[in-house]
Amino acid sequence: MSRDNQIDPMLQAIINNQTSRRRFLGRGALILGGAAMGPAFLAACGSSKSSTSTATSAGPSGTTVASGKLRISNWPLYIGTDPSTVAAFDAATGISTDYLENFNDNEEWFAKNKDALQAEQDIGADLVVPTDFMASRLIALGWLSQLNNANLPNKANLRQALADVNWDQGRKYSMPWVSGATGLGYNKSLVSKPVTSIDDLFDPQYKGQVSMLSDMRDGLGMVMQSQGHSPADATIETVQQAADTVKEQVDKGQIRRFTGNDYIDDLSAGNLAIAQAYSGDIAGLQKDNPDLEFVVPEAGSAIFSDNMVIPYTTKNQAAAEAWMNWIYDRDNYAQLIAQIQYYPVLSDMTEALTKVDPEVATNPLINPPQSTLDLLATWKSLDEQQEQEMVTAYVAVTGG
Repeated sequence: MSRDNQIDPMLQAIINNQTSRRRFLGRGALILGGAAMGPAFLAACGSSKSSTSTATSAGPSGTTVASGKLRISNWPLYIGTDPSTVAAFDAATGISTDYLENFNDNEEWFAKNKDALQAEQDIGADLVVPTDFMASRLIALGWLSQLNNANLPNKANLRQALADVNWDQGRKYSMPWVSGATGLGYNKSLVSKPVTSIDDLFDPQYKGQVSMLSDMRDGLGMVMQSQGHSPADATIETVQQAADTVKEQVDKGQIRRFTGNDYIDDLSAGNLAIAQAYSGDIAGLQKDNPDLEFVVPEAGSAIFSDNMVIPYTTKNQAAAEAWMNWIYDRDNYAQLIAQIQYYPVLSDMTEALTKVDPEVATNPLINPPQSTLDLLATWKSLDEQQEQEMVTAYVAVTGG
């Protein structure tokens, strides 16, 4: 690969050093397809191959009755175990599932599997769970199987806001696993009033007691929305405006540091009054520190998802679709959400969650009200040039 097709070393170093929860559980390497592969590789690999299922039989109305073996590759700590989600699925369907927690990083997974996918060779998985940006990349490359909606009646349970995204219109190739939000975490004992907006993060009374996320999307998304610009329509101009605002705060000494999910230690210890934070982190921290709160700023913030997709090299697409459909049953999904405590991607989950755990059902950090969901926007899919320009603008502020 020529040097011209590689990401700038400074940017790569920043990406490699990010240790946010989004990166650990699947949410955050910053380079989109062209940046990592180059336009020549994208052009050469943009093929499309329809996949057929094995170990299946025909069902009514275009459905396929799934059987045989299913191989799933998912993130660590991303599945319920009490009762065993996999065992319950296998018992309900007769499918034998090999569930592996070996999807540790989007870019790492891509580097490991891209050659086999390009050559249309089996990658040892029938279903994988990449983050939005990686799912978008795989669709663009033609490396995913189109879903057979006849096998997915429970797809109708997906929240309307997630049912149609700009990188997969109509969700033809992907179904979200769970979502999460960026917002503001704060210590009630260290603030003079409830935190509600980005203005509180920049309030001079908290100088040196606030932190921001080092991930470009997570760090700037809520700043952009406070300026009237949605991440769904991001441009280099709106990103630069937000970055300039953060730079002003850096120059004033307002920001203690830029972090991954390591803000947790400072927030728990009382070294931070307010931190840009992830909803799932604060949900967990509140058990030991009830003074901690999480809020989505009143102007809005960003939502992110990891997504179930089927590589076009699958050996059993029907079994993968059976898993997707089973998980999207609200009662089954409630068991999952109660254990991993991320935002559910299905609508009307309160009743199902209440049957599993009433406290989970009423916890707005796990089961947010519609008024919170309405404040959240999904970042648009970025091309190579946009990605590099936007990352560079923020790196110039954070200093890496």
